[in-house]
Amino acid sequence: MAHGEEVRRAVRAGYVFDQLGLEVAALKAGVPVATARRWIREARDAGDDWDRARSAQMIAGGGIEQVVRQTLAVVVQQVQATVDAIQADPDLAPGEKVQMLASLADAYNKLMAASKRLMPETDKLAVAMDVLRRLAEYTRARHPAHAPALLAVLEPFGDEIARAYA
Repeated sequence: MAHGEEVRRAVRAGYVFDQLGLEVAALKAGVPVATARRWIREARDAGDDWDRARSAQMIAGGGIEQVVRQTLAVVVQQVQATVDAIQADPDLAPGEKVQMLASLADAYNKLMAASKRLMPETDKLAVAMDVLRRLAEYTRARHPAHAPALLAVLEPFGDEIARAYA
């Protein structure tokens, strides 16, 4: 089935400007993923690199930290859009469902690894806050009499940790 230029532009816009995954952008436009992949190759061969345009669009919004935060938000949107699409289309082949979910899982894992490299302070803050939470839980479970005093110290100390890694 031939798709018009308007549909191709819609897939490109979803992928580049809305930061949707290719699978989600294709599904949203009613185009097979294989067709969207072919369009990306053809566009790249013609000098229009969708991936480079997508990256430029993301970076145009601000510095690297903002880009990483924006990317995290995009991944959450992609996950939700994919889940919604799967739920809305009971006729979607199981293989396609698995492929879409696997693609999202792969993107998420890569994003988390990149986030740790690009924003080590944010990663350190998450670890520090997790340690404080675990200490509070441990104290409540093993030394309940000391828990109120520890919590009185940990709450303001948590603010200190947040300021140190902000």
